[in-house]
Amino acid sequence: MRAAQAGDEQAFRLVFRTVQPLLLRYLRVMVGGDGSDAEDIASEAWLQIARDLHTFHGDGDAFRGWAATIARNRALDHLRARRRRPTADLPVEELLELPAGDDTEASVLAGLATRQALDLIAGLPRDQAEAVLLRVVLQLDAESAAKVLGKRAGTVRMAAHRGLRRLAKLLDPPGAVPAQRGPSKRPEKNSAEGVTQPGASTLKDMR
Repeated sequence: MRAAQAGDEQAFRLVFRTVQPLLLRYLRVMVGGDGSDAEDIASEAWLQIARDLHTFHGDGDAFRGWAATIARNRALDHLRARRRRPTADLPVEELLELPAGDDTEASVLAGLATRQALDLIAGLPRDQAEAVLLRVVLQLDAESAAKVLGKRAGTVRMAAHRGLRRLAKLLDPPGAVPAQRGPSKRPEKNSAEGVTQPGASTLKDMR
């Protein structure tokens, strides 16, 4: 970050390549559509980021939160301008056709980077969708996500928790028999979300 702020173009390219895919996933859920609007908004956000980079203070984690705030503000401006041109939401019937794995929650977490999962997140209530995206996709801690959304950290944790539970239910078809876990495998506790996750390795799959 310091090198990028000092004008090192290679360092800035590295920052861009690291953060841009995460911002696009966030914006695609925020504004919907075929992804072209999200790309346009991301481009506008990066213009502002490049212009104001000298004013930023913090490390890489803080930069993701700062970039997400700029992108979110741009997305909200876009949505306000588009109110007279409403778009149809993804039909719930299409979401229910998605296959579920042996462990529903593991399938949710492992598949968050896929387009189908982003469509699924888009069907959540707005506060839950944004909380899941910021906490899981952009990998912000609760405090940083709260700053982006202008809410309390506890509120963001709860929204993310509820969002993940809703996603798990959508991926779990009626009549499915939960997979049995071996007696020696105990689920790990994810203190960030306040929920029980299938394992620490699953978190790496969300990137």
